[in-house]
Amino acid sequence: MIQKILLPFLALAGLTVGIYVAMSGSKTVTPAAPVSEAPHSPYPEFVAGAAIVEASTENISIGTNFPGIVSQLYVAVGSQVKAGDPLFLIDDRAAAAELALRQAAVKVAEAQLKDAADNLEFYEKIDKDSVTAEDVTKRRNTRLIAEAQLELARAQLKVASTEMERLTVRAPVGGQVLQLKVHPGEFAPTGVLATPLILLGATEPVHVRVDVDENDAWRIKSGAAATGFLRGNKNLKTAMRFVRFEPYVVPKKSLTGDSTERVDTRVLQVIYSFDRGSLPIYVGQQMDVFIDAPDRENLP
Repeated sequence: MIQKILLPFLALAGLTVGIYVAMSGSKTVTPAAPVSEAPHSPYPEFVAGAAIVEASTENISIGTNFPGIVSQLYVAVGSQVKAGDPLFLIDDRAAAAELALRQAAVKVAEAQLKDAADNLEFYEKIDKDSVTAEDVTKRRNTRLIAEAQLELARAQLKVASTEMERLTVRAPVGGQVLQLKVHPGEFAPTGVLATPLILLGATEPVHVRVDVDENDAWRIKSGAAATGFLRGNKNLKTAMRFVRFEPYVVPKKSLTGDSTERVDTRVLQVIYSFDRGSLPIYVGQQMDVFIDAPDRENLP
């Protein structure tokens, strides 16, 4: 008796739920509002391209000549440096000991040369009847050997001094420390690293690397005006100065930071620059760039 009442009730409940789900799924979903409105070109005819902000020297990955423990760090993230300024120091105690040894060797060689020169001078002043030509020649050769030993010691000192100097990693160009991934006490390896020890570059002015589809590359002329809009805020815009074309057309890369993500399109990279000033635009950000270009119909 209970089953006869329960089964029709469950069937009716299931039918009701199914109808409700079907009706809910058929409703039109209102699309989410965009985070920001897309920018519009200030030029009547233009070529658009995605771009990324980079240092005007390009982003330089700083490495080290010798692997070792970092003993001193001279900069911080955001530090402004000049070419030749020290960035960090690899533990130099062994190199310092070698340098001291070579300095002592030079002093010994200098003393030996002085002794050989004095000895030769003494023999050259003695009456020729009292010494043989062979004695004088032997002392002269001894002085020549001492001179050669001193020259060798000085060369070895120069090598030790150079090795000591190379343990201090210095800025190759003037610029700003964009990224710092090494700290005192950490081991700094050599070679090409996935994450550089220090990322350095000049940021006044900054450069913008614009990817232009190869189908539109022929429309852009050297010196063409351009305007860039910061991705995510169309109100942050700036006029840009033409710098150069990268002469090699490359496969387009996704601007997600992963260099292995590629599509089939090839792009011409056009470099523009602008003075950042007070604009909150940073190296590594993306921009939408519009480049003034003649109408297709007016081109040869």
